[in-house]
Amino acid sequence: MEDISDVEIIAPNFKQRLSGVTSTIIQLIPVQRALGQKVATLGPGLPASLPHIGYTSLLSLWCRPKSRALRVWHARRNIEMLPAIFLRDILRMKLKIVFTSASQRKHSGWTKFLVRQMDAVIATSNRTAAYLDVPSTTIMHGIDTQRFFPAADKAAAKAALGLPADKKIAGCFGRVRHQKGTDLFVDSMISLLPQRPDWIAIVAGRATGAHQAFETELKEKVKTAGLADRILFVGEHTNIPDWYRALDLFIAPQRWEGFGLTPLEAMATQVPVVATDVGAFSELLVMGDSETGILIPAKELTAMADAAASFMDDPERSKRAGERGLTRAIESFRIQGEATKIGEIYEKLLSSSS
Repeated sequence: MEDISDVEIIAPNFKQRLSGVTSTIIQLIPVQRALGQKVATLGPGLPASLPHIGYTSLLSLWCRPKSRALRVWHARRNIEMLPAIFLRDILRMKLKIVFTSASQRKHSGWTKFLVRQMDAVIATSNRTAAYLDVPSTTIMHGIDTQRFFPAADKAAAKAALGLPADKKIAGCFGRVRHQKGTDLFVDSMISLLPQRPDWIAIVAGRATGAHQAFETELKEKVKTAGLADRILFVGEHTNIPDWYRALDLFIAPQRWEGFGLTPLEAMATQVPVVATDVGAFSELLVMGDSETGILIPAKELTAMADAAASFMDDPERSKRAGERGLTRAIESFRIQGEATKIGEIYEKLLSSSS
């Protein structure tokens, strides 16, 4: 438990279940701390290794931290904006509020009201910023290149996971559900693999209760196609960077996404990417002469299969795209860059007199 007098930034997480927002907090906090940002978490569902404060510490927010006139509360959900507004405006605690928006849809009147009360707003992509009615700063998510990096020996990386070292592997990682487009990936592999005996496919991720029937249907479809030994459902894993390192092609088939880190994780492991045009994917990938991957319209199965085939059947193109993706991830999307830019927002607010 952190001493609240030493905490200048509070990062609340008011959702018990793991989500993309939670994952962002988990990855960012250690980097922010290493950069000297005095941030601590508040709420459930986070690793005990992260610095945190308890709810009783909020009673101390009338008092300023040791070396600042106020604190910053960094909200990422409606349920985190609302209590901060109450603490600042009703209880008159010494707070400034930052909100990070990843949503790419029209906001409800309630959300618009909450966002208008913020002292600063961060958008995770230019597309997200276009949905906001207030000024914002675009800071895209970054990747931890100390966790996500290329395999020194691709065959060994596959063998270490019990995968066939002599096969090339296409992968789709994330929650198994309709919104994530898992069925589109499976259907594209069903159409492509029979003509490509040197390839297999893996689906890595968990189907939560409401989506287990969806996963069961996909497994039955694969079995009916006679590909149960070549399209593998490997479940959820904590060592996901190791699974990326075993891949030769990554496909992000989402029908909708807020930001979407998976293409960036693949790029950082030197894997070429096929991704639908949702979330921030169009701002992550590069097409044309400096190709890092192929962007396709969402929900279009034929386009997905054609794009995947263009990499599967052209090893040199895959190699070039993977190398360029790695360069782009390192040069433009390291998580230290994201944390530094967020820190500049904090510093501006912390340095204000009131």
